[in-house]
Amino acid sequence: MELLDTVPDTGKVRRWARSVLSNLHEDDLLDVLLVVTELVSNVYDHGRFPARVKLRRSTKPCEVSIASEDASAVPPQLRPSSPDSARGRGLVMVNQLSKKWGVARRAVGKCVWAVVPCPSTP
Repeated sequence: MELLDTVPDTGKVRRWARSVLSNLHEDDLLDVLLVVTELVSNVYDHGRFPARVKLRRSTKPCEVSIASEDASAVPPQLRPSSPDSARGRGLVMVNQLSKKWGVARRAVGKCVWAVVPCPSTP
């Protein structure tokens, strides 16, 4: 498991995740990076600091588990979006790219997690 204990801007989080998961096939990596970006963006838009991100890769089957923890107890909500919506597509993408995802309450705050399959990675 790799841990980023302080959540910097999404660009730094993406670079960190790319370096940690450099052995993933590019198609799989792009899916993971999109989910990481959406979960971290939700921390900035709706969460509270302190916050952190965890990544874990399993090999059989290849999956990447992503956990975004923050100090807000307010859970995210998957809402329908339309093409002309300016916002609200993040969890829709997480839902489409992830094998499963959810929210776990913590003593302080919550953890939003997702499991992204990586079928193109040997």
